[in-house]
Amino acid sequence: MKNNGFVPFMLITCTFNRERGVVLKKQTFIQGAMILLAAGIINRILGFIPRIALPRVIGAEGVGIYQLSYPFFIVLVTLITGGIPLAVAKLVAEADTGANRYSPQRILQVSLSFTLTLGVVFMFLCILFAPWVTKYVLTDERVYHTFVSMSPMIAIIAVSAVYRGYFQGKQNMMPTAISSIVETIIRIVCVIWFAWLLLPHGIAQAAAGAMLGALVGEFGGMLVLLWKYNSQKKELPLANQQNMSNLTTKPSSKPLNPMPSVLKETGTPQPGLIRRLLAISIPVTAGRLVGSLSYLAETIVTAQSLALAGISKGLATAQYGALQGMIIPLLLLPGALTSSLATSLVPSLSEASAQGDRALIHKRMHQALRLALVTGAPFSVFMYVLAEPMCLVLYNDASIGSMLKLMAPFALFIYIQAPLQAALQALDRPGKALLNTFIGAVIKITLILTLASRPEYGIFGAVIAICVNSTVVTLLHAQSVRSLLQFRFKIMDWIKTGAGMFIMGAATLIVYEETAMILPFWVRMLLAPFVGLIVYFIVMGWTKMIDFHDLSRAPLIGSWFKRRSGK
Repeated sequence: MKNNGFVPFMLITCTFNRERGVVLKKQTFIQGAMILLAAGIINRILGFIPRIALPRVIGAEGVGIYQLSYPFFIVLVTLITGGIPLAVAKLVAEADTGANRYSPQRILQVSLSFTLTLGVVFMFLCILFAPWVTKYVLTDERVYHTFVSMSPMIAIIAVSAVYRGYFQGKQNMMPTAISSIVETIIRIVCVIWFAWLLLPHGIAQAAAGAMLGALVGEFGGMLVLLWKYNSQKKELPLANQQNMSNLTTKPSSKPLNPMPSVLKETGTPQPGLIRRLLAISIPVTAGRLVGSLSYLAETIVTAQSLALAGISKGLATAQYGALQGMIIPLLLLPGALTSSLATSLVPSLSEASAQGDRALIHKRMHQALRLALVTGAPFSVFMYVLAEPMCLVLYNDASIGSMLKLMAPFALFIYIQAPLQAALQALDRPGKALLNTFIGAVIKITLILTLASRPEYGIFGAVIAICVNSTVVTLLHAQSVRSLLQFRFKIMDWIKTGAGMFIMGAATLIVYEETAMILPFWVRMLLAPFVGLIVYFIVMGWTKMIDFHDLSRAPLIGSWFKRRSGK
């Protein structure tokens, strides 16, 4: 597969590990985050193509059918892979620093065997019990074909997750970035194409076709990861021969390891390794399972509550589809950054923790939180100020903009939640994350039952519950990180960001409204955010929330800012 110009985005530093005699493609924390950010932005932008097109092909009700199977699917995927990728990343990162005796190759083999076995078993169980689940758990029999179509994805994601964890542990984010982009591109084509082909057979079959498209995309992403891993295996022996040759010409007082541990042949899985994998993965899985079960319960309780409010099944499915399939994906658009930060943060904090470097841990946390704030804030402002016209442009439905407007101010809590949770997991405190997530889930489900069942609230009861949940969980995570690390949050960063958001929002609104009589609608929708963003960056630069040193590390534009800063 060709890189098609993506490689120039990657700022990769190659480090030579003399103890193991291996050349590793390894990025710094910021570089790794930037690589995943570049891929994440591309994925989010491309991913919105089916988000925009699918409602136009199968309607909000069809999107609701498509979306209803996801919560159950996420529970199963979390149960199988929830903590294993993080455990693999953590153990591989430790193996490269000599903090454990297992080779990265062995860690990969054992975890892959474990997750693939579970994935295949659950795939067949899903197909076997699909009629019962769709009738009694998801409460809409039309979801059956979609549910069956998504079942093979469980095994595919199980394999992909382990390989992503392996590469993340190596602090090489390139394979993860490339595979996610390939998966997104395939998904775009196949989701829309398959849904359109099956639409003449009914909405339920069209939704199943869209799910089949997602399945093909996941399979394509997995193939890329396997290809990158096999390519790495072929390159390692040659790299080691070259390194050994270079070292023999230069005397060294240190004895050389004649065979790097990643190439050693090992026997049967060692119980100690399996216990270590489970010790890390089970608490993390439990924490994520709470969130996944909360999502499933939210789906079921929302449907039942809307029924109690007197809303028909078809309308309830359409409203739920609008919330989960249109509004929340729009809110999570900046999640490309937060997930990148969280992914890159885990091995970085694990290394710093293994070395007992608390100052580096604090530095990484401040970097992650500041980046999440600065980049997430403008999205929150745009989605509040331009909620209705944005939904009209994207979904041809301005009426759902009221949900987006209500949720937009709380989006910042969502954006900083991922780095905080990743920090707790990387520092072996997943139990804290589990408890915080559980408390938030209980509050959310209680509020949905209380509010969504009342006719005056309806679907907005679920919207309010989700906003409260994200706020409570983020604040609890922040308190846990502060207590664990004696970490002090920089309040001035919040004040500066808040001021930038207010000024940006005012500029965006003024441009949008004052040009209503002289400019076409689509020009105003481009001009207002552009002016607002320029104003925001000026304020952030003036308050030193953004500086040349940070921007010099960014992909593509970094070299230009490095020259400007004179570094």
